[in-house]
Amino acid sequence: MSAPVSCGDEFPPLPTPSYVVDEKLLLRNLKILDGVRRRCGVRILLAQKAFSMFSLYPLMSKYLDGAASSSLYEVRLGHDYFKESHIYSPAYREDEFDRILKYADHIVFNSFSQLQRFGPRAVSAGKDCGLRLNPECSTQKSHRIYDPCAPFSRLGVTAENFRPDLLGGVNGFHMHALCEQGADALETTVRALESRFGRYLKNVQWLNLGGGHLITRKGYDIDLLCKIVLRLRRNYGVTVYLEPGEAVALNAGFLVSSVLDIVHNGMNIAVLDASAACHMPDVLEMPYRPPLPGSGGPGEKSYTYRLAGPTCLAGDVIGDYSFDHPLCPGDRVAFGDMAIYTMVKNTTFNGVRLPDIFLRRGDGSFHLIRRFGYEDFKDRLS
Repeated sequence: MSAPVSCGDEFPPLPTPSYVVDEKLLLRNLKILDGVRRRCGVRILLAQKAFSMFSLYPLMSKYLDGAASSSLYEVRLGHDYFKESHIYSPAYREDEFDRILKYADHIVFNSFSQLQRFGPRAVSAGKDCGLRLNPECSTQKSHRIYDPCAPFSRLGVTAENFRPDLLGGVNGFHMHALCEQGADALETTVRALESRFGRYLKNVQWLNLGGGHLITRKGYDIDLLCKIVLRLRRNYGVTVYLEPGEAVALNAGFLVSSVLDIVHNGMNIAVLDASAACHMPDVLEMPYRPPLPGSGGPGEKSYTYRLAGPTCLAGDVIGDYSFDHPLCPGDRVAFGDMAIYTMVKNTTFNGVRLPDIFLRRGDGSFHLIRRFGYEDFKDRLS
């Protein structure tokens, strides 16, 4: 067996596949976000749809103002750990709404029909009610599946369908239009929001600018972000919220995997015990090629392999990578940026076991958070 290909000295022989969340890297992100909060007075919520590792919520709640949710179960989870609990859904269920009222502080409605149906009950329960707006301003081209402002989007009220006569009881507006973007895209989108709905902003108490802000990515223009927030606060007298998910745990996690076999069909293919389809679905949905420390692009280094999963899905392919040394069964690789949109989206397709979850503490020790087995697979079936 050859030496481990990447991150060999960084991880002990953990069982594979395993997710590893690094406490130091997570803290780095949290401190950046906390610095933004203190600098411009913005309130920052954790978007649980990206990262819901609740064992770390007590730590995260020291740096963030609350949690953002999209379902009954998410809002209950956020309520258990954070001071503020916000929820937005494209449509609420009648049989769940009374329970949502129990856990949510802020309830955002996607349409005036939803507002008319559920708003009076939320107001009577003393909840802050909001309305999602669609600024109809697309600033992204590569990830159309994640563009809430794409043509025919069901997300948010457009200017054409806006009903100022129905705003009674509405305390705030919500806008989410970005995906993995910088403050320049936010500035463009906010200007579009103001051009369509600006006359109504002074009539509400808060404005939620949604997620998609990669605040913790190197090169993000925090100065511009704070300038936007401060201008909105000054001009409209609103409390401004952001709800990043990706920025909270960006580059703070890894997926450690072992090579099971090497096959050849026009190129060398390494079959891993980690699956794109099961363990990192965004690789196929976005799609994107996850970072792998110590590797290069195809042909960049001496040995190129297609890394693929163990399921029967022909398209269970993670990507093509090159290495300084040949891969052999038993070698280990560790994909980066695997905290976000992995644990929250993974599946047991084909009966493939879910990865263990480890926390790498600040002192370098590893703590097992969760191990999954047969019952976890069986309990998701009937």
